[in-house]
Order: sequence, then C-alpha cells, then structure tokens
Amino acid sequence: MRRLFLRTAMKPLAIFWLATLLLTAGRPVRIVAQAGGAAQDLAVVVHPDVPVDNLTYAELRRLLLGDREFWASGLRVTLLIRAPIARERDAVVRDACQMTEAQFRQHWIGKVFRADTANGPKIVYSAEMALDQVTRTPGAMTFVAASAAAGKGGKILKIDGKLPGQAGYKIH
Repeated sequence: MRRLFLRTAMKPLAIFWLATLLLTAGRPVRIVAQAGGAAQDLAVVVHPDVPVDNLTYAELRRLLLGDREFWASGLRVTLLIRAPIARERDAVVRDACQMTEAQFRQHWIGKVFRADTANGPKIVYSAEMALDQVTRTPGAMTFVAASAAAGKGGKILKIDGKLPGQAGYKIH
C-alpha cells in the first residue's frame, strides 16, 4: 500500500521534471545580465607577465583544449576554470570549445590519462578566487565577467583584436 501511494504521489512531479527537461533539451541557454538586459561578456584574463595581448579565437580554443601548453616565451599555460555549474565555464565550454560539459570533461580525462599533458585545468570556485590565482600564478589564464576583471591586477586579452564590450566580441 505504501509503495502504491509513493508511486502515485511522485508521478506528477516526475512528469513535470521530465517535461521541463524535454522542452529545454538541445536549446542553448544564454544567461542575461541584470544591468541593461544585455548578455555580459566574459574577459580572458592572464597573468600580467604573459607576453601576449591578443589571441585568435582558434588559439583560445587550442589553449582551452590543452593542444597548446606554452605561451610564446616558453612559459607553461595554467588554465584556471570555474566549477562545472558556473556561467563562465558553461559559456566557454559551449562557445569556444563547442562541446557539452560531459564532452569537455571526457576530453581532459583522456588527455591526462594518455599523458598528453602534464596537468589538467585547475578548478576555481569563484571569480574572486580566479582573479587572485591568475595574479599569483605565472602563465595562468582564466575567464570572468568583464565587469569583475577590471582593475584586479590581471591582463585582459583581446580576442581577434576585440576587447569585451566591443562589437563582434565572441565570448558571452
């Protein structure tokens, strides 16, 4: 009797969650910033000593996927990326890497397992932590909201010659 009650009581809730999942599956979700109603750009922030001011979108993708491990000066790239639930990570994985979170995770597990790279991305749990670590770690690179990056000690890179907020900037 108790099992029957639980099955019937939980059925509407299960149907609701399943319908929600099916309605949103495969659709890109774009988070909109509160101020102004426009999507907020993400800044690519690096350690101040990184000898680069501009990256192409293709170079950015290679860095994110670990296909390029060193900056031009021979300094090792340390990728600092937010935890899987963060908006910054979702945007970068979806837009720049053109992968789902599961594909991105499997890609890095495979790279580390095959010893294609010395280490995978380092997880940071907040924008403040990301900015703090990028200023402390030579060669580090991270992604944060452009408004949070201004004046925090890291260097904001141009992507294809454009800074966050300029027309044609590709990381949202």
